[in-house]
Amino acid sequence: MKKMIFVFLFFSFWVQAQKNITTASDATAPLHALKPDYPTPYGVPSVSDIQKTIDRVFEYLDKATPSNFVDKSSGRPWTPELRYSDQVVFAKGDFRPISYEWGVTYSGMLNLYQLTGETKYRDYVFKRLNLISSTLESARKFDETNKAKAHTLKGLIQPKALDDIGAMAMAVLKAKKSGFSSDMSYVTQRASDFILKEEHRLPDGTLVRIRPLKNTMWLDDVYMAIPALLQLGIASKDEKYFDESFKQFSAYQKRMFNPSLNVFMHGYLEGAEAHPEFHWARANGWALLTTSEMLMYLPANHPGRRFMLGQLKNHLKGLMSLQDGTGFWHQLLDKNDSYLETSATAIYAYVIANAVNKGWLDPKIYAPSAILAWNAVNSRVNAQGQVEGTCVGTGLAWDPAFYYFRPISPFAAHGYGPTLLAGSAMMEMLKKYSFEINDSAVHLSEKDK
Repeated sequence: MKKMIFVFLFFSFWVQAQKNITTASDATAPLHALKPDYPTPYGVPSVSDIQKTIDRVFEYLDKATPSNFVDKSSGRPWTPELRYSDQVVFAKGDFRPISYEWGVTYSGMLNLYQLTGETKYRDYVFKRLNLISSTLESARKFDETNKAKAHTLKGLIQPKALDDIGAMAMAVLKAKKSGFSSDMSYVTQRASDFILKEEHRLPDGTLVRIRPLKNTMWLDDVYMAIPALLQLGIASKDEKYFDESFKQFSAYQKRMFNPSLNVFMHGYLEGAEAHPEFHWARANGWALLTTSEMLMYLPANHPGRRFMLGQLKNHLKGLMSLQDGTGFWHQLLDKNDSYLETSATAIYAYVIANAVNKGWLDPKIYAPSAILAWNAVNSRVNAQGQVEGTCVGTGLAWDPAFYYFRPISPFAAHGYGPTLLAGSAMMEMLKKYSFEINDSAVHLSEKDK
């Protein structure tokens, strides 16, 4: 009986959610032309409106991300001229400027600088990287004699996982291409050594973790390793980095991509007889973002490029079929009763718009999905510039409840870099192409077809 009541209430809600037109129509007011009750604003955003949203996010991050250290024991400011210890911490703020999430945020800021020429985005990155750079040498010396002690820069000196150093090294190398001049070669070399020589691997060389179970593959790790390898290849002109990038992506794609659904599972346990598939949205985002990075930075003559372009289109075929009517994607992509999640939606919006900008995708077919996704993300940026609706950091599980009930928070750092990236790509796309409402729907303008 309770089940029947629930079904009735759900159906009633669904009916009530649609615009119910009860007045008569005539030839001058056709029903098909009436505006629906869209839950997310529908239509083409302006470049200026996107810029306003991005600047609201920027202003919040500039205040909420520390750019100096303090001594935890005394609360006093700490500068690199003073003795480094495990009491040196970042000043109070909402986010840590030394994490994989912030590697993505730095990348988004640099994209905005390259697109707009506004130096505030570049300066945000340089200021925080300079702080880290100025402290590295004293932190290294402290670590040499205090190897068992945790400290603020430990992850860059003695990384324990790809999360600790991959995205940060990527950000450092991208910053150098934008004029960052401080010496952080220790971090980039440390990343190279850790990814190529120290991280756990299967006998065939595939990167794996030893948690939660030995030889577990996390889809997240394609992003935690490959973008750094690509930038290392560009900086060194050493083909081994490009080849390793393609090798790793191929190994994950072979084991974890479902060709029937055209999406990835989140986890894979080597040697297991079965692999429960949970298609977590953000992990698919990391894989899609990595595909984009591969197409952007693999050499033009690399034999893997054709495969990666096909992979991009196959993955988007699966993802676009699962986009919710609100423009968002669900926390578990194929579970419509799981919540709508912001960070994954922002990643997908970025990758689609960026691929259109690069000429890899047809704007007529793909751009409307990105526009709808951006409108959804934009609705989650509050008046303070915080990005809401983002799933917090997530481990890996073999049961659905774990994913369904992960909390969301505006302090989940994962939402900010993707939102900045999405905003930059959307502004570029809307400068390159014109879109309009044609026959009540968003389409590429006739003049751009």
